[in-house]
Amino acid sequence: MRGAWAVAVKPGYRVLFHGPPGTGKTLTATLLGKSTCRDVFKIDLSMVVSKYIGETEKNLARLFDKAQNKDWILFFDEADALFGKRTGIRDAHDKYANQEVSYLLQRIETYPGLIILASNFKSNIDDAFLRRFQAMIFFPIPKPEERQALWEKAFPSNIKLDPKIEWANLSRQFELTGASIMNIVQYCCITALEQGEDTISLENLLNGIRNEQVKEGKIV
Repeated sequence: MRGAWAVAVKPGYRVLFHGPPGTGKTLTATLLGKSTCRDVFKIDLSMVVSKYIGETEKNLARLFDKAQNKDWILFFDEADALFGKRTGIRDAHDKYANQEVSYLLQRIETYPGLIILASNFKSNIDDAFLRRFQAMIFFPIPKPEERQALWEKAFPSNIKLDPKIEWANLSRQFELTGASIMNIVQYCCITALEQGEDTISLENLLNGIRNEQVKEGKIV
């Protein structure tokens, strides 16, 4: 009976994290490594993908061969670059790009450990990969009450805050991710330090929020 199960169950575990930028996909992968006492190997796709025919497969082969017996968690951030949808074959470039995807399918299916892919859009991932995931986890924009909790915990305990700041109101008014909130906190702390202030003012905080919204293209 045990032998029959060994044949039926494929090695490893494959999961897709998808959702808007800044919602905690990379952080969650890191915390999984910490909680399981395993190294998280984040793949730098710029070091893997090559414009030269056959080089991407060679780079992938070296990566998977090195990781095979290391018990690493392999984390592919912005996975669309490698795991994107295959195209119709119009020229030699399309043919070899599709070969890269096919080779990658083969390697992730036989990897005995945990593989995590992160993408902003699940629809960008090739359907052949989606069928091989044991789990697909959506990371949404935090809800107002979740944003309030993030705000209340974001500033260091030794930082003074303007009593006019009302986290509940700000959380309802501004739809922000956890990463955006941390960027705003950093902006506020640096600005207060530059101005010689020992308190984060409401004006400083609103300027930080506006600065982040401009970066994200939400306002001009």
